[in-house]
Amino acid sequence: MLPLEGITVVSLEHAIAAPFATRQLADQGARVIKVERPQVGDFARGYDGRARGLASHFVWTNRSKESLTLDVKHPAAGTILRGLIARADVVVQNLAPGAAARLGLSYDALRLDHPGLILCNISGYGADGPDRDRKAYDLLIQSEAGFLSVTGEDGPAKAGISVADIAAGMYAYTNILTALIQRGRTGLGREIDVSMLEAMAEWMGYPMYYAMDGAPPPARAGASHATIYPYGPFETADGTVMLGLQNEREWAAFCGGVLDAPDLASDARFVTNAKRAENKVALGAMIRDSFANLSVAQVTARLDAVGIANARMNDMAGLWAHPQLAARNRWRQVDTPAGQMPALIPAGWGEDEPCMGPVPALGEHSAAILQELGYNAAQISALAADGVI
Repeated sequence: MLPLEGITVVSLEHAIAAPFATRQLADQGARVIKVERPQVGDFARGYDGRARGLASHFVWTNRSKESLTLDVKHPAAGTILRGLIARADVVVQNLAPGAAARLGLSYDALRLDHPGLILCNISGYGADGPDRDRKAYDLLIQSEAGFLSVTGEDGPAKAGISVADIAAGMYAYTNILTALIQRGRTGLGREIDVSMLEAMAEWMGYPMYYAMDGAPPPARAGASHATIYPYGPFETADGTVMLGLQNEREWAAFCGGVLDAPDLASDARFVTNAKRAENKVALGAMIRDSFANLSVAQVTARLDAVGIANARMNDMAGLWAHPQLAARNRWRQVDTPAGQMPALIPAGWGEDEPCMGPVPALGEHSAAILQELGYNAAQISALAADGVI
């Protein structure tokens, strides 16, 4: 039995934050009913066609779900939504600001009839405050949260993944799990208010504290660390090695066993991390000179021999083929409308198998879900003809 078997989640979701949260609930065995717009569906379905004709974002965040198409603004949709919610343990929504309340999906509107319901709202800025009605997308929240002020090298650079959406999705997921535990003790549900800004601001904790009391923020450092040195990419004769030092023991080992310069460990310019960071231009030149005639394999062998952490500079092909993922049997196959595709088991799963169900086609489960709610075939056909589903 999976941990969340028997839990039903109804999600009015689009893009990444809410779908990422609910996919993880589905991984744990919850039944997730994804409510989508008729004809077009979750607009993330149209982001690209790189996953064998399907959108890469959608394939990633929507396995193991059931797709119900429903025009939530249609007068006939309210009865269907109420029927779904009456059977639900959790409702998740990341609609435009104010849209859920206009549909009667505020917690105050639902709690009297459904005291055990957990309602999770995901928004850009939260349910109140001066910015509550502002639309928000991942890049915009990266900017608002100060993330862009510490990334890049000569200028700001966004993260290559939807980091603000992922942060919000993770906080939604963990808060829903916490609420389910709480409900098991009290019998009562609760409202969860997750904002992308607050999720991302929490992840910015280190640079915020670094720059508190008017101090300057960490400098942009590209792929290197802003305050620890050496920590980042270094060129060799035939490629790039990523390495990192964390303490003075590793610094001494690095000087003697990698740079073949043991006396450098006691050089007054480099005896602490703060001094190494302060004098990283000079130290970086020494490291590059030492690596100039060595291959990646030779440098890596030296680093491994003295216990210095290092990594390959992988691209996506390298990640697909990563030997550690293969050795730990982390890949499975999931069905999609375009055939089977590989998918990673979620982090943390060991002997037990998570739910790795199909990625749904748009509206694939509409008729079956409506039948559960008591609609017959003629009624379902009429709803389709009227554009309700």
